[in-house]
Amino acid sequence: MNKYDLIVLGGGSGGLAAAQRASEYGARVIVIEPARLGGTCVNVGCVPKKVMWNAAQISQEIEDAADYGFNISQHGHDWPVLKQKRDAYVKRLNGIYQSNLEKKSIDLIQGRGKFVSAKEIETEYGDKVHAENILIATGGFPIVPEIPGANFGITSDGFFDLEEMPKRVGIIGSGYIAVELAGVLNALGSHVMQFLRYDSLLRSFEEKLGSHLLEHMRATGIEVINQAVPQSVQHEKGLALTMEDGRTFDNFDSLLWAIGRAPNTHFLTLKNAGVKVDDRGYIVVDRYQNTSTSGVYAVGDVTGKAQLTPVAIAAGRRLADRVFNAQPEKYLNYDIVPTVIFSHPPVGTVGQTEVEAVTSFGSDSVRVYTSEFVPMYNALTEHKPKTLMKLVTVGKEERVVGCHIIGAGADEMLQGFAVAISMGALKSDFDNTLAIHPTSAEELVTMR
Repeated sequence: MNKYDLIVLGGGSGGLAAAQRASEYGARVIVIEPARLGGTCVNVGCVPKKVMWNAAQISQEIEDAADYGFNISQHGHDWPVLKQKRDAYVKRLNGIYQSNLEKKSIDLIQGRGKFVSAKEIETEYGDKVHAENILIATGGFPIVPEIPGANFGITSDGFFDLEEMPKRVGIIGSGYIAVELAGVLNALGSHVMQFLRYDSLLRSFEEKLGSHLLEHMRATGIEVINQAVPQSVQHEKGLALTMEDGRTFDNFDSLLWAIGRAPNTHFLTLKNAGVKVDDRGYIVVDRYQNTSTSGVYAVGDVTGKAQLTPVAIAAGRRLADRVFNAQPEKYLNYDIVPTVIFSHPPVGTVGQTEVEAVTSFGSDSVRVYTSEFVPMYNALTEHKPKTLMKLVTVGKEERVVGCHIIGAGADEMLQGFAVAISMGALKSDFDNTLAIHPTSAEELVTMR
């Protein structure tokens, strides 16, 4: 039996970050991963999604070009060419991850691993490896509903397998994956219908962001259907989606389920290690990423906490710092997590919503500032999408605890403001910062 200092189950962002950091501290490490290195983010998530988002942005800019005096027209979009270039880019990244492991002398088994005990893992090939420390970083997978015909639809994973752009597509879901893919497909030429279980988008985010985005999406031609709870899917002449209230929508080339994700734990035999999960199947961890079993840890989407690539990476590195570099108090603070939704337009958010702040500090302690405007870029364009910004402050000193933006450039401008909020910036610090003119970002330091 081969013995290691650390076994990492999962070759995604969190697992690889922890493995490489531990190796730098001299630990002997092995990664066990059944699929391509890089996990969801690199293969069927952040990276290929951003490529598609970039393509959609270019489509909009071509449309805007005439308003700036250019004689440009679109002659369709070559989806297969984009897919080929995108897939080649992802493949290069897979190779880079492989090379990085080799450079750091980290062993790799391409296969599934399961617990024999809290210190021993068996691979699907029968190999057994032992370590005093085992990290679970197996990520999650997209949920498909248990209704008749659901298998005729695809998930976000299947979206990246599409060889041709669907002419008519139905997207079921109201979260960030649903709105991102709806925006991409719409911009590249698909007719998109999006089905919401309730009446709003992005229900776990600042309320105004969802309502603002819904208005934008409808203005660009996306049909949004409210109170739509799927009952079944039929596959005859195209795909048809029937709702619980009897409504039927048909003639779809593709139906895409974007109704949430679940943890990849079913093959791990966690009971053999005594690792506890919650009622949704996510692995229960404390702030140090410890599971219920000593020496077994978990990071990333498999914990159900802030399912974002930078979060998994940060948690994995801090865990390695603590376990292998004598930094016993090192852990990730999940209170201030910046994130961007690559919708059209993009959404950037960090910190607490107004509702969360009121719950935490009381309504008398919370003051909000908002700004809504048409960006200068759109002063000349026919369409006039508005940018919305909101700052949430608490206390007499007006400490900024939340920043929420929807509009062009939100994805890039948020990072700097996230630094300020993480440092405990006050509204007066924002006010005392000179504005950069003319930009959209200056609105965040000029709100009254």
